[in-house]
Amino acid sequence: MKLNKKLLITIDGPAGAGKTTVSKMLAKRLGYNYIDTGALYRGIAYEARQKNITASDDNNLKKICENINLEFVNVGEEQHLFSNNKDIEPFIRTEEISMLASAVSAKPFVRKALLKLQRNLGSKKCAVFEGRDMGTVIFPNADIKFFLQASIEERAERRYKQLPNASERGLKDIKNRIIKRDKNDSERKLAPLKPAEDAIIIDSTEMRAEQVAELMIASIFR
Repeated sequence: MKLNKKLLITIDGPAGAGKTTVSKMLAKRLGYNYIDTGALYRGIAYEARQKNITASDDNNLKKICENINLEFVNVGEEQHLFSNNKDIEPFIRTEEISMLASAVSAKPFVRKALLKLQRNLGSKKCAVFEGRDMGTVIFPNADIKFFLQASIEERAERRYKQLPNASERGLKDIKNRIIKRDKNDSERKLAPLKPAEDAIIIDSTEMRAEQVAELMIASIFR
């Protein structure tokens, strides 16, 4: 499936809405690069956690931002995040890192440090960027913007199914964390989570990932 012109596509939305799966599907269908921008914030959170630096420790967080070298590297068919030449992909997808990433992403100096990197990655277009403020802040002039959402119950259930040996209590904990992260992401003063005014909003609560990707494809080729 080929497009007649190069596009920069953004997919924003809250945790558990299915952004990662759908973004990868869409990028593969279009032959585009897939960029998981949330991984960049996870990378900073990971480095902070390794050094026992909290989200309130601005001085040491600034030092991390000044010295960190983040890059995406293809490992087989997967895209991994490397920090200072170390593959940290296996360590950045935990709930602990997710919550810390949400906290550090509210820091202006963190967002400033990653802004140039993200825009450089998008300079040649032919890319699908997944995140929370891609269409509102990072790429306000993106060619096509999507905002993917789903009910809290559905998002918690999806996360629950991804965890081995999860319990009913675990499901409640996941739901509470999603509610907390939604609050943090949507109420922060800097780049809050919200749809861009010109975004195409899709509710994936009762849709399979393949159906969402097909809907996006139809919108792109419309």
